[in-house]
Formats: sequence, C-alpha cells, structure tokens
Amino acid sequence: MKYFLVIFILLFTACSIKNYKHTSTKIVTIKSEKLKFSDVGYIRHTDDAIELELFFAGRAYKKIHINTLICVDNGCMSKSSFNEEYLSKYYPTSILQNIILGKKIYDGVNSIKQSDGFIQQIKRLHVNIKYRVNSKEIYFKDVYNHILIKIKEVN
Repeated sequence: MKYFLVIFILLFTACSIKNYKHTSTKIVTIKSEKLKFSDVGYIRHTDDAIELELFFAGRAYKKIHINTLICVDNGCMSKSSFNEEYLSKYYPTSILQNIILGKKIYDGVNSIKQSDGFIQQIKRLHVNIKYRVNSKEIYFKDVYNHILIKIKEVN
C-alpha cells in the first residue's frame, strides 16, 4: 500500500499543471520514426519543468510535459523509456530537455564555443550527432538514428 501511494503521488505531480515562468513561441520541427511534426509550438518552462505544446494548422496537436517523467498523449513514462520509444535508447535521459532549452548534451563533450552559442559533434558506436545552438536556432541531427529536431525563432 505504501508503494502504491508513492507511485500515485509521483505520477500525479509529474503531470500536474505548472505555473511556467518563461513562454516562447517557436517553429518546431521533430522528425523521428514515431514523431513527425513541423509547425508552431509554445515552449514553457520553469527551473524544473518543461511543456512543449505543438500546434498544427492553428489547432493544438500534442503536448509533451517534462519533469521527473515525460508525459505525452499515451501517458507518463520515465525519460529513458521515452527515449527508447520515441528517440533512441542510446541517448542520455536528459537529452530532450537539454535540446529544448538549448543546453549542452552529453555533458558538453566536443563543445566548441561560437560567438552566439556553441556546436557539438558526437560520433559514437550508436550515434552520429551534429548539435548547434545559437540565438536564432537550435539544431539537432542524428544521422544514425534518423532524428532531426529544429527549434527556430518565429520571424
């Protein structure tokens, strides 16, 4: 009974409504085997939670909440389970939130500072990633896993 209560509280708080400090409108492109989207999206976040709300032809299409768990239409799951199902099981658990917020991935390995951001190129057995962050765009491409994530400013 004690474990049921802990699991219930964890699931309930992971997908609960948050008051986000920052909201921005972006053009979001996500291409993976299970996610295919390119249109306007809202990114809302606080220090510990992110919400990515995607729109298609002006209508709400999908929401992705990231906190201790990642919640999508199918329910909530661990970050590693989300990566395995929607991205790649070879990714670190925090990769999606780092990409959405424009932070370094893989603990900043191979990071090259640019005038208004950075570039990372990561080539390992199961990933071949080019990741670029600047003031106008976040660009993530993994050639091996056929994944593309672009987040651009709305002009």
